This record gives sequence, C-alpha cells and structure tokens, in this order.
Amino acid sequence: MNRIFRLGGSLVAGISALLALPLQAVAGGPAEDWQIGFQEAVTPVMHEIVWFHNQLLLPIIIVISLFVGALMLIVMIRFNRRSNPVPSKTTHHTLLEVAWTIIPVLILVVIAIPSFRILYLQREIPPADMTIKATGNQWYWTYEYPDHGNFIFDSLMIEDEDLKEGQLRLLAVDNEVVVPVGQVVRMIVTGSDVIHNWAMPAFGIKMDGIPGRLNETWFMAEQTGVYYGQCSELCGVRHAFMPIAVRVVSEADFAIWIERAREEFASADPAVSQSTQIAQIQN
Repeated sequence: MNRIFRLGGSLVAGISALLALPLQAVAGGPAEDWQIGFQEAVTPVMHEIVWFHNQLLLPIIIVISLFVGALMLIVMIRFNRRSNPVPSKTTHHTLLEVAWTIIPVLILVVIAIPSFRILYLQREIPPADMTIKATGNQWYWTYEYPDHGNFIFDSLMIEDEDLKEGQLRLLAVDNEVVVPVGQVVRMIVTGSDVIHNWAMPAFGIKMDGIPGRLNETWFMAEQTGVYYGQCSELCGVRHAFMPIAVRVVSEADFAIWIERAREEFASADPAVSQSTQIAQIQN
C-alpha cells in the first residue's frame, strides 16, 4: 500500500511539473523552448479553442488518466498470483457494465456540445470588413486584395543567407500579409497545383487550399504584431519552406501600407512574378 502512495505522489509531482512549464508563447512570436501549449490567442476563435482545450479537455483527460492508472496499479498489486492465489469466478456485474457504458457516453456529450459551438463559430463568417485571397503554390503563397485595388503579390521565405537581424529563420518572408487590427478579415484559400494548407496558430486557422476549389475562413486580430504560420499539408519537397507571416497594424498604418502596396504590386504581372520566383527557388 505504501508503494501505491509513493507511485501516486510521483505521478502527481510529474503532472505538476509539466503544468508549470510555459503553456503559451509570446503574442506574435514563434513557439518557445519548452512550450507545451498553444501560442497566445489573438482572435475570438482562438480564445474559444484555448478555453476548450485548457479548461475542459485537459481536466477530463487528467482525471481519466489518473483513474485508469490507479485501477491498473490496484489490479497489479492486489490481484497478482502471489497476493491473490485463488482468483474470483465472477463473470458479470450488471451495474458495472451499465456504468462503463453510460459514463463514457456522458463524457462525450459534455465534450461535443462546446465543440459544435466552436465549429459553428469557425464556419459562420460574420460580415467582413475586407477580403484576402491566399493561393498556395509549390512552394510559396500568392495573395490578392480584391477590396483594395485587386493588387497581387507573392510571399516567399527569406533564405538563411539573406536573413537580417531580428528576422526568424524559416518563418520570415519577403512580403507579409498586412491587415488592420480589430477588423473582420474574410480569407479565401485555394491551391494552384497541389493541396496546401493556410495555417495560423495564433488565429485558430487551419484551412486547406485545394486546386479548383475556394475554401473560406475568417479572423479578427485583437492586437497588433507579427504572427507566423506555415503550410500544414504535405505539398512536395519544399513543403517545410513556405511560411506565412501576417502583420497586424493600426487602421492608419494599414491605409498607408495600402497606398504603397497599390503602387508596388498593382502593375506587376502575376504570371511573370510567379515564374520569376519559381526560377529563383529552382536555382
């Protein structure tokens, strides 16, 4: 019995140590060392996802794990051949069988109700303040701003030898997506060649870009900063090298950027731009 208490104490201490590790990264930054949870939520959808995971799923999982672990210890110690040389002949226990059927069903219902609510929040797009179209290519992203002059630009990862001070390896890009803080952004996601996935952890977004199909999602960033994501669908040899960077700025700064972007990108021929970028990647 003392061994059971010691093992139980060790288990609780281990769980406590894990929970003491940082559960979130700094807003706008990449994952941190020893991080075991989500990045800090900066959209309504991600706030709901974090709550669902941390406040509902984790407690349920911990309780179930402790309960099953305790049962296994009791069975191993009390019902081994040495401690229990004459085993019981019991084959059925009606109440126990009903309990192990009903309790898991109730647990799944408790999990299902808020999860359906979050799915509805993700899929039901509110009236949008602006629209951005993201097209996945092998292996970079193309963005269109149809509400602001319909200009188009490509966004490629900055190679190691071209990184400047403060830029993040494998995450920094040459042309960031820029959006205003506090506005609803409707994202249209598609692919030009194979299936890609536009994923932004801090926004709670993970949307496939499928050739010949337009998928849509939305976000509303609640604070300024630079947020990073990556393609999350295996799309070829350079799948790991097509990051996503979204810069959230004030409305005034966004208006300034829009004017500059119209001049810089509006006259660019997308076909020429993409072929040039592909040639740079292949070289």
